Amino acid sequence: MIFTTFKSDFIRAAFGIAIVAAAAPGVLAQQYPTKPIRIIVGPGPDTLARLIGQKMTDTWGQQVLIDQRMGAGGTIAADLAAHAASDGYTLLLTTGSFTINSSLYRNLSYDMVRDLAPVSLLATIPFILVVHPAMPVHSVKELVALARTKPGQINYASGGNGTPPHLGAEMLKTMARIDLVHVPYRGVAPAILDVLSGQVPVMFAVAPAGLPHVKSGKLRAIAVSTAKRAQSLPDMPTVAESGYPDFDVTGWNGLHTPAKTPQPVIAALNTEARKAIAQRDVIERMAASGLEPAGTSAAEFGEYVKKDIARWAKVIREANVTVD
Repeated sequence: MIFTTFKSDFIRAAFGIAIVAAAAPGVLAQQYPTKPIRIIVGPGPDTLARLIGQKMTDTWGQQVLIDQRMGAGGTIAADLAAHAASDGYTLLLTTGSFTINSSLYRNLSYDMVRDLAPVSLLATIPFILVVHPAMPVHSVKELVALARTKPGQINYASGGNGTPPHLGAEMLKTMARIDLVHVPYRGVAPAILDVLSGQVPVMFAVAPAGLPHVKSGKLRAIAVSTAKRAQSLPDMPTVAESGYPDFDVTGWNGLHTPAKTPQPVIAALNTEARKAIAQRDVIERMAASGLEPAGTSAAEFGEYVKKDIARWAKVIREANVTVD
């Protein structure tokens, strides 16, 4: 009798624990967040992180802190996020650089798919193929024609080895069968400055950095890199329209959080992120920087990232791109 009673009590206790465990994610989601949230920013635009963070603060009443960790193409920021607690209080503003890094660096201390959980795609970003106004080209066709008459004599700038603009130019070189010389810089700003001065005549400039100079006439835009025309330059043809239909280089920004973050928390973050980029003031500020809102479900973003990793792995392999 004593054993039977003990056994029954044990079963009831175990059942109670199971109920609590099953309810824990829901309870956690209802309570979340109860303290400040950190968004780690590497090579991505901190302005976007601040826009999203402010909207989250307005909704939840918890401060969202921006933690800038520049360097190494985003690997420092990604490593920090991948090894943070999986509690929803650390987010990472991800970009196309992170999917490139998966193939570019051989000994990363993290795996983007395994160690980081997707939250939502936030924005897509076109790259603008720009030339210095003194360069006698007004289209991709004219650039290719000039490059064929001067193999190895035309330089192009980028913000560094392995960045999307670098790989985009290498993709164009392969498709058009031309020989341009890469001049890597330590960041987009110094690269843009040398294109503005005419020291380097060509560059794929990320829209937020290049658009103001195109509008002022200091740089000439001849194409955009995305498969479809950019909202910020609707009259500008794409590289794909200019004779290279398979060309598509799209920059993007999204949010990730450490793997094993509870799904209800990820769902709450996804809802708030998508709500933020749907608000008129956010849309207007993003548009002014050449960013195009692109909210997705967490699952959709996860598939997007996997495809991007595979795409850049192919480009890196074919162009034999390495990090100095």
